[in-house]
Amino acid sequence: MTPSTLTDQELASLAASPNIISLGMMADELRRHLHGARTTFVRVARVPLEGDTTSWPSSAGEIRIVGTPGDRQAAIERIRTIAAQARGIPVSGFSLADLERASAAEGATLRSLLEDFRAAGLELVADAAFDALQDARRSIEEVNIAGLSLARLSVRQLPSADMPSFYKRIADLQRRVAVIRAFAPLPRKLNPALPTTGYDDVKRVALARLVVHNVASIQVDWSLYGPKLAQVALTVGADDLDGISPDDATSEGRRRAPLAEIRRNIRAAGHEPVERNGRFEILDGPPQGGPHVRNDVSAAKAGPHLR
Repeated sequence: MTPSTLTDQELASLAASPNIISLGMMADELRRHLHGARTTFVRVARVPLEGDTTSWPSSAGEIRIVGTPGDRQAAIERIRTIAAQARGIPVSGFSLADLERASAAEGATLRSLLEDFRAAGLELVADAAFDALQDARRSIEEVNIAGLSLARLSVRQLPSADMPSFYKRIADLQRRVAVIRAFAPLPRKLNPALPTTGYDDVKRVALARLVVHNVASIQVDWSLYGPKLAQVALTVGADDLDGISPDDATSEGRRRAPLAEIRRNIRAAGHEPVERNGRFEILDGPPQGGPHVRNDVSAAKAGPHLR
């Protein structure tokens, strides 16, 4: 049984089986087909929407504005101020679901809000939680039409027990919009009454890689889920790590510095670390003769196809 020959029934059987080893091996096979041994990561400087912070480590590969825009003009001015100080570092910000609500509250179109933010200097919408969007296809298309990119598609809360069906909806969305670069399958919001387990998280990552075969990268948030789970996820289908600190402080020793730690953990998982920025442009990594990271949508479509 290989990723290219899985039937819906076999996929459902894998999802229900406690044998995570076989599932992980198939997901890793597809991951290596798409990306070789290379794992990308991005160092993110988080900047509050409300405030006057305009400095961050120059090592940041993405400046991410954090907060919910209430007043359009105030948000535009804040974006403009941050973009002016970015010096070429990509500026991202906001949840697409929050922008849907903000545009509706002011009786304006989502596109006009996105276009204003783009004109102010925003390059990417930081996150689109599939299960929080009112109209995922329309809103993601509006992002594209406005001249912005989407940094990642994510999941706000735990999906239904039928994970393959949930992930097939993600794959179907990508077939329609064809602009999703990365999918982060682990929930952004955890329910204390329904705690997740490492076993469940690993299974979700592996199934996401197998089912959402037309999105190039499966991503795990390093800052949210931590190095241990992220490292295991890299062995079962994940190939991109988000949320690495850009702080290069070595007060606890060089081996504890964020950049050294992320590289060490990726290598411990048997992969080669490759730093990128928010535009998915490679900043450093193995020589060009090494395996090629294909983070564009066309590369994802070239992968094995599940029936």
